[in-house]
Amino acid sequence: MRSQHQAILTAARSGPLQSLTDRELALREQPLTIYPQPYRMVRAWVRFGPEAIRVDAKLARSTPTAAGIEFRAGDTTFRCWVWGNAVSADDETRL
Repeated sequence: MRSQHQAILTAARSGPLQSLTDRELALREQPLTIYPQPYRMVRAWVRFGPEAIRVDAKLARSTPTAAGIEFRAGDTTFRCWVWGNAVSADDETRL
């Protein structure tokens, strides 16, 4: 876990965390599920500037095509939207 936190902080120096845009999310056209407490651990590809990194994250919300995730490194919590196919979940893993 410590090495992943270091990798995230290193990637974060490459640029800002990227997230899907409002247009890409199309929340007016797609149903949104908000989980009161992020309940599922997932692995997700995220991008800081040009640097892509795979992180362990919590699934906080979702649409049929996207996932709202959060993950930590050190004292910082990162939140972003990624495409659903950038996320993989283990059905056995629960918080």
